[in-house]
Amino acid sequence: MGQVNTESETLFEVIRFVDLAGVLANAILGGVAARTARLDIVGFVVLAIMSGLGGGMIRDTLLQQGSPAALLDPAYLIIAILGGVIAFFVTFNGRWTRRVLLLTDALAVGCWAAVGVQKALDAGLGWLPAILLGMITAVGGGMVRDIMLLKVPTIFGGNTLYATSALLASTEMVILSQLGFVAVGTGVAILSGAALSLLAKRYGWVLPTGYALRIPKPILLLNPRAWRQRQRRLDARNARNGNFPDDPGASV
Repeated sequence: MGQVNTESETLFEVIRFVDLAGVLANAILGGVAARTARLDIVGFVVLAIMSGLGGGMIRDTLLQQGSPAALLDPAYLIIAILGGVIAFFVTFNGRWTRRVLLLTDALAVGCWAAVGVQKALDAGLGWLPAILLGMITAVGGGMVRDIMLLKVPTIFGGNTLYATSALLASTEMVILSQLGFVAVGTGVAILSGAALSLLAKRYGWVLPTGYALRIPKPILLLNPRAWRQRQRRLDARNARNGNFPDDPGASV
């Protein structure tokens, strides 16, 4: 029993470390976006808080089980504000600093997805709402940041896989948690979410955009107007070619 408790405590500490590191990384990324938009220090801090904590606050608000965790634990707000202040003074243009932020953010995707799923399951929700809340936890902060900058959220297209990584991690967490392997599910979610995000960045993997489905020609039978237009085009072509069928329906 003591060994089980020790393992649970170790897992909790690992999750908390990755969680707070993800808050710091996303807060800095919010500050980087604020610098691009030429905001002042207030804008840096606000975007840092929303970017680092927005997803979790949306999740906890939807669950309606008390105040959001980010407001109960002072460490979250302090680290988010710290990330905004750091981004205000540091440009983060270096290759290695960008890589560290990217790695930390990728690890946070799976971690936040796993935490969101587990909170939803603990609240008695089904597997589909749990996956939804896991994804909201992982990508909600970035969405809020982009909306505050009057931009289309990057997870909606034009960016490498990110929401898909959250979906994968959330689905894995739901399956393994339902089987009783919460610790294993958390580890798998963190590693797989990070791996997919990093591979997508490395190889430029994106989701396809909208596809225009061509209506098959037999459907024209259900649209008299389109059928008449097609008939007139065929008659005009036959007239140009000197082809006048005896049967008016022969050109169909």
